[in-house]
Amino acid sequence: MSPIKGPRQPWSHSRGNVRRFIESTALPPIGEEYQRKAGIAAARAAVEAGGIRVTTPDPDIPQHVTAAAFFDVDNTLIQGNSLIALGYQLFKRHYIELGDIFPYLITQVRYRVFGSELPDAMAQGREKALSVVKGQSVDELKQLCTDIVDNHLVDRTYDGTRELAAMHIAAGEQVWLVSATPVQVGQALAAHLGFTGALGTVAEEKDGKFTGRLVGDILHGPGKAHAVQALAEAQGLDLKECTAYSDSVNDIPMLSLVGTSVAINPDRQLRKHAEKNGWLIRDYRPVRRAFTGALVPVLVAGGVVGLVKGWKRARGKK
Repeated sequence: MSPIKGPRQPWSHSRGNVRRFIESTALPPIGEEYQRKAGIAAARAAVEAGGIRVTTPDPDIPQHVTAAAFFDVDNTLIQGNSLIALGYQLFKRHYIELGDIFPYLITQVRYRVFGSELPDAMAQGREKALSVVKGQSVDELKQLCTDIVDNHLVDRTYDGTRELAAMHIAAGEQVWLVSATPVQVGQALAAHLGFTGALGTVAEEKDGKFTGRLVGDILHGPGKAHAVQALAEAQGLDLKECTAYSDSVNDIPMLSLVGTSVAINPDRQLRKHAEKNGWLIRDYRPVRRAFTGALVPVLVAGGVVGLVKGWKRARGKK
């Protein structure tokens, strides 16, 4: 599978702007090989002992064993960005400190906006940021993720998207979440909603602790395609019988893999691509915010400045 690659996308009026900022600027894919490793790791994590399903199919529903539905999470299933929500809650609970990761994020933005950086250097930078969780208990993070999902993410789900997932479950199909968010968050969300399981970013573990390294990369668009392909091979799925849902142009590689592609709450570029290719389009956003193209980056920059000021004030009180 050769993931579709395209030029960096401009800011649009979509609510997916923050997600696109993260995926293309703050935490962009490092490279094809890292994404391939991330995809394979995501699929392996899903099929390891005890992890193939987080729920059990209804025995009264005949199972269509070769069909599955793959749902992106951010702005497709839930409103907003799950990675930001997770980071914020972990910060509030003192699991991580802003000072530990903020220098890395600034470095990533600087290089993406003003220059370039070698993939290996970007990988080393991410590992340095991830070192803050080195030695932390995997089970403890899983419990934290379950609590965050139950109390902060589930109430932000789109009813329309959940109804689509319920239709697939009623048809005896598997339903998988596919997200850049840590796999522990995806699994907790899948379990809460009664889905089959989740493919997500995999952090390396050893003896029940995090090593502070990722397996491959953050599971972005190209990695999602690799993950779905690997899972399909492991599960005996026929991708022509499968369906994929996403809001983002970055997920075209995953959407292009399956027999039925659906754009949910699509950004401008994905909507255009979906219309051109005859894909289904569904929009469950209650209100379309009329941000101008120039306003969104200003708001993002303002948020960063606010975080810096808050961090400095917090340090000053110590």
